[in-house]
Amino acid sequence: DIGDIVRGKDLYRGDDKENIKLQKNLKNIFAKIYDQLKPEAQKHYQDKNGGNFFKLREDWWELNRLEVWKAITCNAWGNTYFRGTCSNNTALAKNNCQCIDGTVPTNFDYVPQYLR
Repeated sequence: DIGDIVRGKDLYRGDDKENIKLQKNLKNIFAKIYDQLKPEAQKHYQDKNGGNFFKLREDWWELNRLEVWKAITCNAWGNTYFRGTCSNNTALAKNNCQCIDGTVPTNFDYVPQYLR
């Protein structure tokens, strides 16, 4: 799941080389974001764990998850992205998997992808 990957909590246990490459790229991306912050914010996000920027990654995800979710599901019309979750095998999140007001359904946001 993209949120888990961004936050550094992905449970992917596949190719170790690919996982290391992904984490290295994320470190580089968030180091660039960190370098653009004001000194007060840099102090807040200072990472003592080798430049992983986990707090910054968590906050970035919190601020950007709706836009990322829209980008992922913008063409998932007709309820093709999610399986039925209701008792009659229908889904409450229909057409683009968002609530009527356009927000992300919170029951999906932090549920690991393999459980959806």
